[in-house]
Amino acid sequence: MNNQLKLSEQEIISLLLQQNEKGFNYLYDNYSAAIYGIITRVVSEKEYADEIIQDVFVKIWKNIAQFDSEKGRLYTWMINLARNTAIDYIRSKGFQNEQKNQSIPDFVNDSEQYATAANVDHIGVKEVLSQLKEEWRELIDLAYYKGYTQQEIAERLDIPIGTIKTRTRNALIELKKLLKDHR
Repeated sequence: MNNQLKLSEQEIISLLLQQNEKGFNYLYDNYSAAIYGIITRVVSEKEYADEIIQDVFVKIWKNIAQFDSEKGRLYTWMINLARNTAIDYIRSKGFQNEQKNQSIPDFVNDSEQYATAANVDHIGVKEVLSQLKEEWRELIDLAYYKGYTQQEIAERLDIPIGTIKTRTRNALIELKKLLKDHR
């Protein structure tokens, strides 16, 4: 398949449903950077991110029949699959035990995580999020990209759970407005 060939979303889905490797290669070539960016927002270590992206593309390949175009776009489905896979990975017992056995400098500095993720912003999310209040941006980052529950966020920020719920709700309402305007 020629790299300059531009396939529509429906053509990609059709090829994947037929288990066509050319469709899979096109998908990987055109979407892996964005998916990798989402994964590195959740898991900063390159070795883990590399493993997770493989898992994500295997899941896409095996579960494409579960994609429902009535519920949203293929890109959104893949991004959510990547995010959820990365969150599941960091919550796994194996990952947690491995983190406990590392020396502190290996995982304390996560600035590299943001540098990598900032380079992969194909849909303008960074621009839209930058319009939110700082406290709302932090909640979105902790909940969406790092997979924290509202209770975990409350404990981490030492803020009552009710306040977290209210701020999160307000942040999502504002984000919805900003995304409508962004389109």
